[in-house]
Amino acid sequence: MSQNFQPGDFLVIQIEAGFALLRLLAVEEIGEDKTWHVAAYRDFFPDVETAEMVSASPQGLSPSDKHIALTNRAFESTQVAKVSNVELTEQEKTPLDDWRNDPNRVVSDRSVRLMLGIR
Repeated sequence: MSQNFQPGDFLVIQIEAGFALLRLLAVEEIGEDKTWHVAAYRDFFPDVETAEMVSASPQGLSPSDKHIALTNRAFESTQVAKVSNVELTEQEKTPLDDWRNDPNRVVSDRSVRLMLGIR
C-alpha cells in the first residue's frame, strides 16, 4: 500500500451501502513480513465525511473487535483510506498487549471483511 499508516489512524472501508471504521493499533515488521493490528467498530456511516467527523471524537464508537491481527496480504485485500489520527488510549492498547503475551496468538490471513462477517 502506498499510504504511510501510523498507530492511532482511523481507516475507513466501504461496505455495500455505506462505510465502516477500523483503527490501526500497530504494525509489526518481522523481516519482510508485516502484521497489522486493527480494531473494528459496529458503527456504519452513510458517507466518508460522517465517518471522519465521528472519528475525531471516537468516545461514542461501539467496538465490535478490539483487536484483530492480520497478515499483510489480508490487510491489503481491503481498500482503506485514512480519515484521521487520534492518540491511542491505554485501554485501546490492552488487547494488543494481551495478544503479544499470548503464546497461542493467531495472525489471520483472512480479510478484515471476512473476519467481521461483511461482504
